[in-house]
Amino acid sequence: MDLFSALTPSENGKLKLKRPLVFFDLETTGTNVGSDRIVEISFLKLHLNGTTEQKSWRINPGIPIPPGSTKIHGITDEHIKDAPKFMDLAGEFRAFLEHCDLAGYNILKFDLPVLAEEFARAGSEFEVDSRSVIDVQNIFHKMEQRTLSAAYKFYCDKSLVNAHSAAVDTMATFEVFMAQLIRYENLPGDIGALHTFSEMQRNVDIAGRIIYDEKGVETFNFGRFKGRPVLEVFRTELGYYDWMMNGDFPSNTKTVITRLRLKELNTKK
Repeated sequence: MDLFSALTPSENGKLKLKRPLVFFDLETTGTNVGSDRIVEISFLKLHLNGTTEQKSWRINPGIPIPPGSTKIHGITDEHIKDAPKFMDLAGEFRAFLEHCDLAGYNILKFDLPVLAEEFARAGSEFEVDSRSVIDVQNIFHKMEQRTLSAAYKFYCDKSLVNAHSAAVDTMATFEVFMAQLIRYENLPGDIGALHTFSEMQRNVDIAGRIIYDEKGVETFNFGRFKGRPVLEVFRTELGYYDWMMNGDFPSNTKTVITRLRLKELNTKK
């Protein structure tokens, strides 16, 4: 794989890695972060020396794949009937991602929370707070505002063939990201700065159901209480916490609201 090495020294030298950067993409049974499952996953790791390695897996989700989802990514129940389940591969995934920053297309809203949810089902928490996370879609939307296929055509001047294959989309995202670094002179090369730039909001939970407002207060980012502080709602709407805990929310979101509630209770003691 020579895309990175093919860049000129000034081009590939712009990207300042402090640790490996892993691009990833998922294909899933649907779009519900809390209940849908991964059927295909692909990682592309960019090492500090500029070399890359890619790994992809088909995964048995343990639930039927709806026809609508199969229509998008082409994966059927028959394709994954003998594939390993996520819990069988969780240790290998964790080892591959250890001490790495993350990047992908729309990963802040979907891929990252889905991946974290799968790790939770496998009995292990996937820690993201210490990692920089770059959402290439957010960079694109801030600069040009189009889809991945359009981004690929715009930045790389190529048509995206076999879109919605995890491996193809991961490679396309990597190519778009490298092209963005070349195209925009004012785009930072530091991973931490790119993490900040590609954020649309400051998430408290991985899925972005809870965000920090401009004062750093944990605030709801969905539903009828959107924009209101979490603890304020819990004080006045006594059943809302229980409704969320019994609802179809990601386990990480439930962990966050429980931590906030316990913190307030301990403060009152």
